[in-house]
Amino acid sequence: MSLFALIAALLLEQLQPLSGRKHLHGWLSGYVDFFQQHFNAGQHKHGKIAWLLAVLPLLAGVVVLYWLLCQVHPIFAWAFNVLVLYLTMGFRQFSHYFTDIHQALRDGRLDEARGLLTTWRGIPAHELNAEEVARVTIEEALIASHRNVFGVIVWFVLFSAVGLGGAAGALLYRLGQFLRKRWGDEDAAAEPDILLGEDWGGGEFGGFARQAFYVLEWLPIRLTAATFAIVGDFEDTVYCWRTQAASWPDREAGILLASGAGALGVRLGMPIPQGGLLFDRPELGVGDDADADFMRSTVGLVWRSVVFWLILLLLLTLASLLG
Repeated sequence: MSLFALIAALLLEQLQPLSGRKHLHGWLSGYVDFFQQHFNAGQHKHGKIAWLLAVLPLLAGVVVLYWLLCQVHPIFAWAFNVLVLYLTMGFRQFSHYFTDIHQALRDGRLDEARGLLTTWRGIPAHELNAEEVARVTIEEALIASHRNVFGVIVWFVLFSAVGLGGAAGALLYRLGQFLRKRWGDEDAAAEPDILLGEDWGGGEFGGFARQAFYVLEWLPIRLTAATFAIVGDFEDTVYCWRTQAASWPDREAGILLASGAGALGVRLGMPIPQGGLLFDRPELGVGDDADADFMRSTVGLVWRSVVFWLILLLLLTLASLLG
């Protein structure tokens, strides 16, 4: 049932992209802001309490609703899983930026590509040349595909496997991601020395949100990187993962970007101009400089990874039925 729910949600999002996602984002922002306003006293323990109060009741409600729907008829529980996946997972949350930037670069419209990348990232890109635009766009696409698709799938499958209903797992991952961005990144911006995965205590409110998302990301990001190795260039992927990932400021994102660069045979990272200065970034990957052709290869890598995961789930489903 989990496999068919995933396929249905992916097809539904491709055929009918969700147009009301901004409204959902606005509602969720108001929801988490309520807990931040009422519990943020600037201490780590307050952030932990707020995170648990914001997340656990929603998860419990989703699990209970799933079980109630199962009692009525399994098809209703399946439809509920599809609905939650449709709301939490999908390529269309970012693919239009990637597609438009790719087409602009192919047509030689560099200024348009810079503007689209600026809108997507929220960071000015007017100083980047065509190769740098392609490089940064590939990086954003690799991270976005993981956090909007692969990470959601992993937690959906894990919760399904233990009988809690996949919807709760998908919701947990996306809530953890949202809270890390809203609470954790705000504190990290105020205190630049704070790095993901390295701040396990401290006195700031967003520390627990960063810690929780690090835990939620640990398995999915390694599964995604391993999939890139299987469907891409295996030797280069493993080499880049082992030798380059740790050099990236965000160590977990470094695993994803290094493995993706190795699988594609492209060079990512490297310094880029920003605010009139050269923003230093370590080099990731081996091979050629990024361009529009490598952007097309990125799409192929992501879709091959999705197909691989679906085939793997199909085999596991068949094994459980035959067993």
